Amino acid sequence: MLHPKYRADIDGLRAVAVASVLAFHAFPDALPGGFIGVDIFFVISGFLITTIIMQSHAASDFSYRDFYARRIRRIFPALVLVLLATLAFGWYALLPREFTELGKQAAGGAAFIANFIFWGEAGYFDTAAETKPLLHLWSLGIEEQFYIFWPMLLALAWRRRWPVLRLLWVLAVVSFLVNVLTIHPFRTAAFYSPASRFWELMVGGILACMRLRPAPQPAPAWRSHLQSCAGVGLIALGLVMTRSDKAFPGWWALLPTLGAASCIAAGPAGVLNRHVLASRPMVWIGLISYPLYLWHWPLLVYARIVNEGEPSPWVRGAMVLASVVLAWLTYRFVERFTRARANVGMLRTLAGGSMAIAVAGLLALGGMAPRNGSDLLRKVTDATADDNYYAGFEQQKLGGFPVKRVGSGDRKVLLIGDSHIQQYAPRAMALARSAPGRMATTYFSTYGACPPVPGMVAEGNPGCEKARREMLALAVDPQIDAVVVGACWNCYFTGDFPLPFYFQDGASGYLVNNGGAGLGPSLASLEKLLVQLGQHKKKVYLLLDNASGAEFEPRRLIEGSRMGKMVALTSTRVAPLPPDQARLNDQLRSLALSTGAEPIDVMARLCAKGQCLRATPDDAPAYKDREHLRPAYVRQHADYLDRVFLAP
Repeated sequence: MLHPKYRADIDGLRAVAVASVLAFHAFPDALPGGFIGVDIFFVISGFLITTIIMQSHAASDFSYRDFYARRIRRIFPALVLVLLATLAFGWYALLPREFTELGKQAAGGAAFIANFIFWGEAGYFDTAAETKPLLHLWSLGIEEQFYIFWPMLLALAWRRRWPVLRLLWVLAVVSFLVNVLTIHPFRTAAFYSPASRFWELMVGGILACMRLRPAPQPAPAWRSHLQSCAGVGLIALGLVMTRSDKAFPGWWALLPTLGAASCIAAGPAGVLNRHVLASRPMVWIGLISYPLYLWHWPLLVYARIVNEGEPSPWVRGAMVLASVVLAWLTYRFVERFTRARANVGMLRTLAGGSMAIAVAGLLALGGMAPRNGSDLLRKVTDATADDNYYAGFEQQKLGGFPVKRVGSGDRKVLLIGDSHIQQYAPRAMALARSAPGRMATTYFSTYGACPPVPGMVAEGNPGCEKARREMLALAVDPQIDAVVVGACWNCYFTGDFPLPFYFQDGASGYLVNNGGAGLGPSLASLEKLLVQLGQHKKKVYLLLDNASGAEFEPRRLIEGSRMGKMVALTSTRVAPLPPDQARLNDQLRSLALSTGAEPIDVMARLCAKGQCLRATPDDAPAYKDREHLRPAYVRQHADYLDRVFLAP
């Protein structure tokens, strides 16, 4: 198979891409748009792969066997090594649930479906993403899926003599439209789906096809210089302006994509290509860019896990330096060694190594214990990862607003509030399955850290006000028969919740937390809401809070060091009820009764004589964290809500 003439400036462009990603992952505040380096990689891959395929077709030399053999020799050596090292360290340092999740990631990475694995779990920019050692393999999955689809399409177009360039433009536009149309309603899907990402690789493919056409006359030098400067400028603009909280990829992805395409189109003679991208330091980084990308993220994640939190800048810098050293060693002694051996035996070894990693990952996923893998440790870590509260629920709209729905009875029940309402969704689902004939049509309208109390605001939760307006509009909808109002009352009215909450009274705001001046007006606003719902002929319930605090946190049962021995302590099944929470609970119960609402007293069921449940008789924690009951416990034991969900 024919290969394009080597261009040092493209290796320099790879260096820009990988350095941007490393800077973002290690020091996100320093380069908040650094994640666009992945999009630069996509364009480079699309350009080079399309050039190889089209040149080979033109020379009647294309072979699927040779194409995929070269892909294996290029991708598998470093990947198998990094996966093996990541699994080995994970076995040594991770807890049972973490090792199970790593097994799923490793199997998905070896099978090149990591993007689908993470698509089904969470968003790229969520907190949990920081503890997934193989999260970065999502991009490799996109590329490998492209390598399966693209050669077949180009071969078909070549044989049928279709207008290849027009076809690529149509496909790229379709993929781009999928991207921009799904980025707001389905952001996670838009980020991880090949359908919304292939256009970036196709931009490189279109550029390759355009450059393979013979030019009628040489392009003037100024055009190359202009393209080089424009390309670098667009990439720099993307690095500065793009943020993880913006709708990305969407329209924002045009900056790195068109920037990379412009740099490649400039050719090696472009002024910045020749003097910057093709410089020796940039080329050296570009040559090790693939193993560098593979090594850096597991090192940063494991540093965070071992540190039990964000490591210091010095540690993160040391991890970046270590990834550079490991990348050079991988390039020098692994990649060059395997590429020099094009025999069938090497291909079988690499493919076998990938399959072995996939099997090891599946074994870990299936329950293979890590070094610290006692049954009690597994129970504790299972509790901390038990958080799929809306499993099985249907997403739909009610009165034009999004809700989660379960059940199909004549009586319609709406639950509004924050995650302390959401945590009871598993009980509703369990009843819908065990007693479908009695189950009400049940809707959940929730928003995290957003109390359903008019006037309460949090500066750190800007979406709350809109979400609350939707909740309250649904609550007075004539279709609804009963409304359950609940929240983490202990978070807002007692304790040390991270977000400060204020009661907004005109232009003035009064702190609510810890008995601030806004507490009284907030309780009065809640009381007024309950009265208004009753006036709308609703059956109103006020869901009181469960006990919360550090004593209920499952992770506090784990002692020891990641690099040493870790054990789980047998938990006493109860913990003291904080006095301020007991007083607040009494106050809210009285408030509900004074308005005609029915209080659902959770503490009356979970607490007795000042002690509250935190573990079941088999030593399994009842809580997911310091304040939320876990789905497994709610599903089986939260029968105090059954009178809301079930008909008599």
